[in-house]
Amino acid sequence: MYGLIGKMKAVPGQRDALISILLDGVSGMPGCLSYVVAQDAADADAIWVTEVWDSQARHKASLSQPSVQAAIAQGKPLIAGFEQHIETSPVGGHGIGAAP
Repeated sequence: MYGLIGKMKAVPGQRDALISILLDGVSGMPGCLSYVVAQDAADADAIWVTEVWDSQARHKASLSQPSVQAAIAQGKPLIAGFEQHIETSPVGGHGIGAAP
């Protein structure tokens, strides 16, 4: 499995709008086992995204899907920056099963 954990900052006052874009159409992405968007409890403009994919290749392929490209184009003006980006190798957990 392949995992990503990222923290991004929304343009001040635009966090909810950016979250809406991130959540729109996340279901049904081939290979996506988990996609969680969370508000940072200590920063009113920060968002955490945690993803689990069955492979790094499937994640990479998802970035070229038209719906993902549209979300990127729509969300880009609302992003002030990216603070952290961590790649992980998930081994299991509730809702994602065990690694093959």
